[in-house]
Amino acid sequence: MKILKGINRVPGGLMVVPLLLGTTFNTFLPNSLEIGGFTTALFKTGTLTLLSLFCFCNGAQISIKQAGQPVIRGTALTFFRLLLGLIFGWLVGSLFGNGTFLGILPLALISSMTNANGGLYGALAGEYGDASDVGAISITTLMDGPFFTMIALGATGTAKLPVMLFVAALVPIVLGFIFGNLDSELKDFFKAGTVMPIPFFAFTLGAALNFSQIIKAGLPGIVLGVLVTIIAGFGGYLIMKYVLRTEHPAVGAAIGTTAGNAAATPAAIAAVVPAFAHTTAVATAQVAASVIITAILCPLLVSWLVKHEDKSKGKDFVEKQGVVANG
Repeated sequence: MKILKGINRVPGGLMVVPLLLGTTFNTFLPNSLEIGGFTTALFKTGTLTLLSLFCFCNGAQISIKQAGQPVIRGTALTFFRLLLGLIFGWLVGSLFGNGTFLGILPLALISSMTNANGGLYGALAGEYGDASDVGAISITTLMDGPFFTMIALGATGTAKLPVMLFVAALVPIVLGFIFGNLDSELKDFFKAGTVMPIPFFAFTLGAALNFSQIIKAGLPGIVLGVLVTIIAGFGGYLIMKYVLRTEHPAVGAAIGTTAGNAAATPAAIAAVVPAFAHTTAVATAQVAASVIITAILCPLLVSWLVKHEDKSKGKDFVEKQGVVANG
């Protein structure tokens, strides 16, 4: 059976197929992943461990000459998502007040626009980008949680920058970077870890989701997920292509997601700003739907942009060859 070949035929298949399998199990057979031992550790609760190994191995592939690139890329993408939250926060407040936009609650819209799935970004960067693209996760991790949402809502006085979250994300990458630059054989040894863990932590990411969340949120939740993928995804792509001019600009679209823990953001915000308490339940459902929709659509978008870039590069090469021949 050509299982891997079949998976690779699906756009972003190495990420999408295991993720959907994980979501399917968690929706219809949730207890099967909760039997404990190695099974639960690998297929349900191992996301952070697998992702940390993935980051370590990618860190080992970054040469000392490229050390600044992960920080630059991560900062640019993270600032962009914060800017999106500020823009949408202002627009929603100015145009809709306490109303909704396409049935989407302001709290859900801003929460989804300011939170990106770091694990999904790392997986897509590992599949379609280079080590510097993956290394940017040390900065993009700051998009997890309610901090940027609080900024966008004007509640910065109660929020503190999660410095240790940044440090904790950076340590595996830095350690990998050190070992990879000290010993080229170690760098080659860790190279397998830049791809192999992807389907495993993709499954565990899916195992934290449930298809019923989409039904509960209804059409507004689906629309929210589509908006996040399109606006944040294409925005990240354009930044990488025209501002940073990276070799793999399509990876920028990998921030077109909503982080899984963003579903807890409305409740966290309501605890700080009681005025949002009455909309917490609906906002949570809409954000949860956005998490699932973006997890499905974002890999498809990145895959499509990769093919678009490959075609453009091929066309440019042919044109240059023609110029040389005619010259």
